[in-house]
Amino acid sequence: MRIHTLDLRFHGLPGLIASYLVESGGEYALIETGPGSTLETLRAAIGALGVDETAIKKVFVTHIHLDHAGAAGWFAQQGATVYCHPSAVRHLIDPSKLMDSARMVYGDLMDSLWGDMLPAPAERVVALHDQESVPLGEIEIIAWETPGHARHHHAFIIGDICFTGDVAGMRLENSPYLSVTAAPPQFDPFAYGQSLDRLIAANFKTLYLTHFGVVQDVAWHLSTYRQRVMAVYERVAADFAAGVGVEENRRNYAAAEQEIAMQAGVDERLWRKGEDANVTSMCADGVRLYCEKGR
Repeated sequence: MRIHTLDLRFHGLPGLIASYLVESGGEYALIETGPGSTLETLRAAIGALGVDETAIKKVFVTHIHLDHAGAAGWFAQQGATVYCHPSAVRHLIDPSKLMDSARMVYGDLMDSLWGDMLPAPAERVVALHDQESVPLGEIEIIAWETPGHARHHHAFIIGDICFTGDVAGMRLENSPYLSVTAAPPQFDPFAYGQSLDRLIAANFKTLYLTHFGVVQDVAWHLSTYRQRVMAVYERVAADFAAGVGVEENRRNYAAAEQEIAMQAGVDERLWRKGEDANVTSMCADGVRLYCEKGR
């Protein structure tokens, strides 16, 4: 088996969004497609490896947020089968509701940020339930249900390797600062904690983060990230209980996260780069929404 990290250069920057090309026994699978806006970059990266993109017959998406699955429909239209969480199937077949919601958030920036999300033919989308597997050459790719960032979230497992999607957060340039991926509307800190406990117990050797790259200090990363998830929740919950408004919550969240990042040795350049991939104001809204709904 060979795993190739494909840097999609989101916003023209390296190391923000990854897709992974997995090769085994002469077969190819793609784990994560990134957004439609980086499709041509992804295709070029596949070609640079000497791989014919039509040889990719299996595509796995951890969840249907645009930075992870925006280009999935294109691959399905080329004949690949897309594997996803059961609750993601309808959005891949008809992404109009997802795109309309995103356009309300991003407005005129929508096209440049995310591009288009093409509908996947229904016969090319397959739901995977927890622990179900798909063969690829000499290996199997196993879906693990891992809610917390989103209810419809899978991690994908190959032996002692885990492709984490967003359940293990964002970590750029191997920094010790772990940014909590908490975009609305489905952030749930307690489901997150249970998912992370499951990953911790598995004793994986390597993690492959969509944001971004290979993680080898797995035990430290997962245990620290679990603490970070609960810390951001407790901080926002305290502000919410004190009557802090939306804009102040966003400012407080950004200030607290930037201070934590700086204490971890992150410089201004890397902090700004992180804001391009995991915007603190959006994360603040995601955690606040959970508090508004109540546990």
